[in-house]
Amino acid sequence: MWKASDGFAIVLTLAGIFFLFSGLIGLLRFPDLYSRMHATGKCDTLGVALSILGLIFYEGCSLISLKLFFILVFIFLANPTATHAIARAAFRRGIKPWGREEG
Repeated sequence: MWKASDGFAIVLTLAGIFFLFSGLIGLLRFPDLYSRMHATGKCDTLGVALSILGLIFYEGCSLISLKLFFILVFIFLANPTATHAIARAAFRRGIKPWGREEG
């Protein structure tokens, strides 16, 4: 039997896939490491979060939903932290941000 929560789960999962593909396009099109990391860091976090929320709605109220919620919290904490650590290491290594040349 089709439930409204199943439809909402599909919409959330498709929105998550859209943001993941948007991050992929940003990764391929942006000129430097910092711009690419910004696009992928934001879009991956949101895309995975929406996909996991879709799975939570699909699963309903169960122990699996609770586990998915904890995975979601971990993603929200770990992904921005890892992105920041990589950007900081690149900056310390001397990788310059992209900028327009003057002249």
